[in-house]
Amino acid sequence: MTDQVDTAWEPSPVQRERDTWRRRRTVRSAVVAAGSTVLALGAVAVVVVSSPGWERVQQTYFDWDKAVDSFPAVLEGLWLNIRVMALCAVLIVALSLTIAVMRTVRGPVAFPLRLVGTAYVDVFRGLPLLLVIFLLGYGGPALSLSGLPTSALFWGCTALVLSYSAYVAEVFRAGIESVHPSQRLAGRSLGLSYGQTLRRVVLPQAWRRVLPPLMNDLVSLQKDSGLIAALGVIDAIRAAQIETASDFNYTPYVVAGFLFCCLTIPMARLTDRYARKKGYHGAGGHL
Repeated sequence: MTDQVDTAWEPSPVQRERDTWRRRRTVRSAVVAAGSTVLALGAVAVVVVSSPGWERVQQTYFDWDKAVDSFPAVLEGLWLNIRVMALCAVLIVALSLTIAVMRTVRGPVAFPLRLVGTAYVDVFRGLPLLLVIFLLGYGGPALSLSGLPTSALFWGCTALVLSYSAYVAEVFRAGIESVHPSQRLAGRSLGLSYGQTLRRVVLPQAWRRVLPPLMNDLVSLQKDSGLIAALGVIDAIRAAQIETASDFNYTPYVVAGFLFCCLTIPMARLTDRYARKKGYHGAGGHL
């Protein structure tokens, strides 16, 4: 037998030429994108800085010393927003999934469940979130219900949960109804009950399909958690308002906005990355 010599694979000249062209195109695209971005931001900066009221705006909204002084209080308030968001997110998932299941149950016997679920979704999707916060934040403690807290934080969180659950329930319902009926029939043919089929066959598939829009709702919840400041809860926005009231310098609001962006932008980018990984973006191609 003749000895066989193992040789490492090498790309062909055509493949090397293609790789070189792709690298050049990538570098050129990056340079063009960076140049256009610098020009656009530079034009905006020139317009803003050259405006007649820029000095007054700079003193009122971009005072560095005021930002440093107010940063600890605003950051402490943001920690409350984070805790509110985390707790409400768990409750929203549980309540909205229950409502979605109620709306997808078939049969005349389950009509009251579908009616209640539909009424809930219609009412809380029709009411503005801020209005729900006012109604529950001021009306809830006045009821003096036994066993329920009277704090504004509790009722503000309740308003967030009730309002967001109506939207998230529709996301879950769309995911449940997107599962092909043959999946349900296959589960029932294997001897699974309706509840077992829903839990073991339908919901796992629906969850994977609705995870990107659920992550988008979480990003929105991160921002809207600041609305509880309307009830006097000292979160990031309320802390910024307190800091502003001392000298009417609005830099603390800019600090609060910056901290919210630091919280929401990474989550938004993670959502987009996950959606692209699962093939939810780019299905329509490029123009």
